[in-house]
Amino acid sequence: MSEAAPPAAAAPAAQSGTKQTGMKQAEINWTALLLGFAGMVIGQFMAILDIQIVAASLPQIQAGVGASADEISWIQTAYLIPEVVMIPLSGYLSRLWGTRIVFMASCTGFLIMSVMVGLSSSIEMMILFRALQGFVGGAMIPTVFAVAFTAFPPERRVTASVIMGLIVTLAPTVGPTLGGHLTEQLSWHWLFFINVFPGVIVLFLVGRYAHFDKGDASLAKGFDWWGLGLMAAFLMSLQFVLEEGAKENWFEDDNILLLSVIAAICGPAFIWRSLTYRNPIVELRAFGNRNFVVGVLMTFIVGAALFGGTFLLPLFLGRVREYSAAEVGTTMIVSGLAMFATAPFAGRLVRLVDARILMFVGFILAAWGMWDARLVTDEWGFWEFAGVQAMRGCGVMIAMIASQQVTMATLPPHMVKNASGLVNLARNVGGAFGLATLNTALTHNTALHMVELTSAIDQTHQGMRAMIAGLTERFSGSIDPQASAMKAVYGLLQKQATTMAFGDAFALLAVGCACAAFLTLLSQPVKSVPSPEASEIH
Repeated sequence: MSEAAPPAAAAPAAQSGTKQTGMKQAEINWTALLLGFAGMVIGQFMAILDIQIVAASLPQIQAGVGASADEISWIQTAYLIPEVVMIPLSGYLSRLWGTRIVFMASCTGFLIMSVMVGLSSSIEMMILFRALQGFVGGAMIPTVFAVAFTAFPPERRVTASVIMGLIVTLAPTVGPTLGGHLTEQLSWHWLFFINVFPGVIVLFLVGRYAHFDKGDASLAKGFDWWGLGLMAAFLMSLQFVLEEGAKENWFEDDNILLLSVIAAICGPAFIWRSLTYRNPIVELRAFGNRNFVVGVLMTFIVGAALFGGTFLLPLFLGRVREYSAAEVGTTMIVSGLAMFATAPFAGRLVRLVDARILMFVGFILAAWGMWDARLVTDEWGFWEFAGVQAMRGCGVMIAMIASQQVTMATLPPHMVKNASGLVNLARNVGGAFGLATLNTALTHNTALHMVELTSAIDQTHQGMRAMIAGLTERFSGSIDPQASAMKAVYGLLQKQATTMAFGDAFALLAVGCACAAFLTLLSQPVKSVPSPEASEIH
């Protein structure tokens, strides 16, 4: 199972000190490395962006393909469910065929499926092609992580990690904004057609420059079909339960219950198969590394905080404030700007400060921002959320970059490809878990606050009677002014209950981030990565 050594590791091991560093730097073709990596980063951005790009345009897509309200939600679900299978599988395929071939095949399939989704005339066609788009495109996400930690020399990996952190955090944040503006200016079809032009650039750059490694054809012998089947059944069932459970009242629905049982059986069976089979689909030995385990937990929580925050704020602005897609995008931009501004500083800090401290600080900042939002009212808009988003954006970016260093820095090179798939899987499943938890909390707490508000109202109170009388007079032209007045009062109470439930959801995210901050203390110290200047001096 030998793999070609990455360019960064080509120097003879017998040489040391200045001479060794100098030879390493001399043997790296930086033009090819950077252009190939840039192509992969663009592909990764497209694959992550497409998770959320449809979020603000679902009503237009629903009208365009004649879908029902229940069917249209599958535009997102169909992409995510098969994607979680390809993400861990990509590590095996990269070792079998080589990173370049896997990435180009993934990008080509992604582009073809993007066009087919845009041309779909029915919801059934769209769901099918959307599922295939998510499956084939899933390989573009983790392979970039593997290249960053194998092809780059140690002193440059932090920079590559910062770039990846920006992509992973910015793509889901700008997705709804970009999608909303594309739909308003052109049509919903361009949510998918827009992938073609950057996709061609990706194919050119990766095909010409991304010669990072070679495949090992011997891995094809004894391919673990049983392991693949168990992994697919486990991950797809788990993702479906997390995505759809809240809408179906969880185990009250027979399908959710059945898939939960399948996940509970296939999950342990897949782990057993991976640990006992001679050529497993996914190597789980990385979990023997303590920092990797802590890092995966941190990545899981980062996924929940990232996708949870990106889910809650647009939903609040649309449901309570009744903002348009463009207005939601304008409000959400603060989070993206905060992440973009924080990334360079986080990259410098991770070279100077213990990554565990940075993870702690990052999660505390994110928790602080979310905790402030627990006081949300139905009057909150751009300026009230600006501070919340800035704190959350800075915190998530710092925590993500630091957790990448903790997770991957102490792994041997031969484990990196599989480990990168597991890390990205943890982030996606964490996001799905966060959304499921928040959705359930919103539904439950809205009903709970509604009961509290209605039970606290005394219709014999003079102020309440005056308000109902005023509303009755206002609706005097309606068929039943009294009923219209009571409906208006119910609407006001429902809006207030919904707002209070959002406050609870923000607080829940804050508590999760605070708990993650203290979990970081379980990791072991990671040696600081020397700056490029320091490596040249010494």
